[in-house]
Amino acid sequence: MRYFSNSNDRIFARTKIGRKVQYCHPSASVHVVEELLRDFKSGKKSHEDFWIMIGDKYVYIRYFAVRDENGDYLGTLEVTQDIAPIKALEGEKRLMS
Repeated sequence: MRYFSNSNDRIFARTKIGRKVQYCHPSASVHVVEELLRDFKSGKKSHEDFWIMIGDKYVYIRYFAVRDENGDYLGTLEVTQDIAPIKALEGEKRLMS
């Protein structure tokens, strides 16, 4: 597993590329990460979503199995987003700013 994170709004601090994904999570949640990876590798699942509060941020975390054209597992993509501003939306916006 490799990861790339290049954002000024980074939610989770990341260390060097090449570190196993299990070591990027708190030890109390490693078993969840390992179960998710097993499910992705076996084909049981192709995605999983989580949402947690971190301070004033409401963090939406999405994991996607990445597969080749034959459906063979290649790795996992993790996407994180602070959705607190989205949850605060009201009404509609139909025109560009």
